[in-house]
Amino acid sequence: MKNKKIILAISASIAAYKAAFLIRLLVKQGAEVKVILTSSAKEFVTPLTLSTLSKNPVYSNFVLNEHGEWTNHVELGLWADLLIIAPASANTLAKMANGICDNLLIATYLSAKCQVIFAPAMDLDMFVHPSTALNISKLQSFGNILINANEGELASGLNGKGRMAEPEEIVAAIEKHFNSKQDLAGKTALITAGPTFENIDPVRFVGNYSSGKMGFAIAEELAKRGAKVKLIAGPVNLKHHHINITRINVQSAEQMYDAVNECFKKTDLAIMSAAVADYAPITIADKKIKKQNEDGLIIELKKTKDILKHIGSIKTNKQIVIGFALETNDEEVNALKKLKEKNADFIVLNSMQTLGAGFRHDTNQITILKNNGEKLAFNLKSKHDVAIDIVNEVVKTIQNLHA
Repeated sequence: MKNKKIILAISASIAAYKAAFLIRLLVKQGAEVKVILTSSAKEFVTPLTLSTLSKNPVYSNFVLNEHGEWTNHVELGLWADLLIIAPASANTLAKMANGICDNLLIATYLSAKCQVIFAPAMDLDMFVHPSTALNISKLQSFGNILINANEGELASGLNGKGRMAEPEEIVAAIEKHFNSKQDLAGKTALITAGPTFENIDPVRFVGNYSSGKMGFAIAEELAKRGAKVKLIAGPVNLKHHHINITRINVQSAEQMYDAVNECFKKTDLAIMSAAVADYAPITIADKKIKKQNEDGLIIELKKTKDILKHIGSIKTNKQIVIGFALETNDEEVNALKKLKEKNADFIVLNSMQTLGAGFRHDTNQITILKNNGEKLAFNLKSKHDVAIDIVNEVVKTIQNLHA
């Protein structure tokens, strides 16, 4: 941790007193620490204490530079190797998850180019509330790392989950982050994410319910572990965060095919997680189709190009290809058929019959089927954690390839 630049952002919680101990541990290990303190957090811990321990000024407000611009949040976001929010109150979690930027902490969070770690602290009923669970899941889907709350006696007198992790636990998580393996360093990865939209006329399309969350989570995990990532994304309302990710936006299956075909030859691994439309209208009306025929409307469809099959047919013995299969029936049979026909190294199977898996969810439950006959079944997890499982298997496949 020596010479690492760490921002500790403190929100209003009784657990703020632990920040003093955390700063001391970080400084002792050689880190340079700067502190952001919300206005409400000053009711729990003083700036003087924190500045004395960190040996740096404490930041609470936006400040003007010589040009009259409010820029300290940008400067802090660029300066840091790591931003840790501890304690992260329910209010701060909600603001982070939804981009409600009304203080320096959130502005710095939104500006940060580094990894973000957050450690929640709040009363039991607040912690278990569905809105808090949703916000935490959302933040994890952005690539932020959760240090989960502990169980124990709370300030309210209740006993349960909500205690902020101890400073020693937080330091251990920070060390783990900085010491994490860059086991994909030097590798180039291609990943597709989201749906495709196939136009019927200027205002209508054939599409599906894919949110792109799974693909984006995989892209972030690949990048975090050192890979240079090309993310080819269909029409989704998501942002990527890691600087190792280059994003290419497409809309139709044809556009995705062209983008993949352009990038694939220069990649070591390809993960096709996008839900690409299998069919597209043969003709696209240049004007909005009006409701004229009382008997209905017939739209003729044609097959789209099979992206996974194409790259499976041209891959070299130095490349690996991973496909996805979302099934509603005969799941394993259909996935194994896809594995063979597409010449993939493994298929990630998930079923629409599993509650909490598939489109629109922040969670997923997968089974990995490999071309060597190996089968790996996983429990329902956040898509962030599922991405870790998938990338772990990618790394093993690469290692076996070069063994």
